[in-house]
Amino acid sequence: MQLKENLHLTYCTNIHPGQDWNSTFGSIKKYVPVIKKEVSKNQPFGLGLRLSNKASEQLDEGTNLSDFKKWLSDNNLYVFTMNGFPYGNFHDERVKDMVHAPDWTSNKRLTYTKRLFRQLTELLPVGLNGGISTSPITYKYWHKTESDTKNAFEIGAKNMLEVAKLLFETEQSTDKYMHLDIEPEPDGLLENSDEVLSFYSDYLLPLGVSYFKDELGIGRKEAESLIKKYITVCYDVCHFSLAFEEPIDTFAKFREQNILVGKIQVSAALKIMFNNGDNELIWNELSKFNEPTYLHQVTEKIDGKVKTYSDLPMVLEGKRVHEELRAHYHVPIFLEKYGELFSTQDHILKTMEFIKSNFISEHLEIETYTWDVLPVDLKQDLSVSIIREIEWFKSHM
Repeated sequence: MQLKENLHLTYCTNIHPGQDWNSTFGSIKKYVPVIKKEVSKNQPFGLGLRLSNKASEQLDEGTNLSDFKKWLSDNNLYVFTMNGFPYGNFHDERVKDMVHAPDWTSNKRLTYTKRLFRQLTELLPVGLNGGISTSPITYKYWHKTESDTKNAFEIGAKNMLEVAKLLFETEQSTDKYMHLDIEPEPDGLLENSDEVLSFYSDYLLPLGVSYFKDELGIGRKEAESLIKKYITVCYDVCHFSLAFEEPIDTFAKFREQNILVGKIQVSAALKIMFNNGDNELIWNELSKFNEPTYLHQVTEKIDGKVKTYSDLPMVLEGKRVHEELRAHYHVPIFLEKYGELFSTQDHILKTMEFIKSNFISEHLEIETYTWDVLPVDLKQDLSVSIIREIEWFKSHM
């Protein structure tokens, strides 16, 4: 929905199962009209569409794409952003680090992303920009040596630059502007704002200047502008809170280097605040979030540096003394406190306060994909939960 001029709010449909097109479209038809009726009854409602590779391939079959476009139009819906991070199935089976596979060193990731953009071109209304969020290149621990890591950066950058060229050519032919939104997260090859800036300065810009000189015959300044226009950042509030970054500081860094934020994903992490007394209740409540489907990296800040544990069991097994931990678990954004645990909702509120008077991005997408694996007492009816998140956000804007 349009909150105000050039500010569109939605939720990410990766909260729904969708391993193929039939299941994806079935979930959308089941839940979205109900949600729209409550939160955007008299105005168009935008979707944050998530398609697996299989669903995307099947969307191209027969009349599926044209049928979907008609259904969107008939129901006063539109698509302006997509989640192109998870390639395969994202529910009901172990995902963990394989959420990055295939990564940006693979032609499969490139082919998938280019197909998504072609489909988004068809779905995107005239006059809106469109974006697709994606993996921060690869999973860090798949690359054991400095040479392997450098190679992953280089191949990933080259593949992303090929997408940027496609987006440039698409805008020239259709007048539709779209961008690839890189989404940093713990243990991704890009985890924080400094690593994002280094990726631009060390890989995207130098490689891109040469690439676009050869491909398009343009100079350095124009090439750098093109790269920064079409390759942007997905600011996931949960992920940047795990990096212990304040929104105002991160946005200032990006603005200083003319790095654009293509999408803000509105999400909250778990925050665990320990005390000097008996912390057994805290550990017991945290253990309820230990589930086998997704990676739940845990971070803490020690002497000004962020330390990351690759998954929640690592800290549950030791139960050693900490001051504060933050866990990568997308809890409902309206949740400030859960028993003895907290959330990083304060980072959402700081982000919202900042964007009230500073333009950062046109795209706002609520993302709480962990609904299926939340502790039972945090679950309500799925539609009710999504509506509550959207209404909570609207009330604070």
